[in-house]
Amino acid sequence: MKPISESTVTIIGLGLMGSSLAGALRGKCRKVVGVARRKETVNQAVSQGLIDAGTIDLEFGVQDADIVVLSTPVRTIIELVREIGPLLPESALLIDLGSTKEEIVENMSALPAHVQPLGGHPMCGKELSGIAAADPTLYRGKTFILVPLPRTAPEALDVGRELARTIGAVPLVLDDARRHDFLVATLSHLPYLLACALVQTADATTSEDPAAWEIVASGFRDTSRVAASAVDMMTDIILTNREEILGALQEYSSHLSELGRLVKNANEQELRQALSYAREKRMEMFP
Repeated sequence: MKPISESTVTIIGLGLMGSSLAGALRGKCRKVVGVARRKETVNQAVSQGLIDAGTIDLEFGVQDADIVVLSTPVRTIIELVREIGPLLPESALLIDLGSTKEEIVENMSALPAHVQPLGGHPMCGKELSGIAAADPTLYRGKTFILVPLPRTAPEALDVGRELARTIGAVPLVLDDARRHDFLVATLSHLPYLLACALVQTADATTSEDPAAWEIVASGFRDTSRVAASAVDMMTDIILTNREEILGALQEYSSHLSELGRLVKNANEQELRQALSYAREKRMEMFP
């Protein structure tokens, strides 16, 4: 397979993640091609210097591609995987940026033999969405998870690693899509739902007081930030990782209930022990 510097990379989907990836790759590979549903989006990507060329025609966009990146909501990725295989050139690498992996990888396993499949999930993003929020530095220093299939050639995985490093990310290989979904359910998807619940709680309890949003603290802002994430994207993520997210929610609920019991009973010693344990674990996670 060709190195990144000699590859034509086609990115399907020019929202935040796809357009940021395009900007990070442009000038570091042979050519960056963007594919979007709307001509206006393609024109904007060209005018912002994010892509070398663009089209709304999927077949035309991938016909010369060495690497094709699917950067759309998860359920659209699944549909594209089913559709795109026969359109891809010999030995093309197909990688996705979806936040869940099991369903995507399962569908990738049915791709034609001439296509090299590789699951991908960069652990980054913003609460903003769309091409207007494009940031070529978005991936810099962030973990880029790669989930190879049993049929993925070592050379294809190497190209995936090189792609991650080219945009400044740190590749991490997880061979099990289910393991990936289990981990991100707690570490990525659960925080989004907690942020939504926090915003809903504040709205239900304090929104009628005009002073509420004047005294809101940075802790609330930081904790609730991801509640502003794109709803279409997050809905797809949740519905394609339901079982793992439900398990994480159940575990979280048990810890929240226990903290509620300690507050209700006003047992200072037990409360201090629980809070100290959480503080120590947080400091271990982020020293």
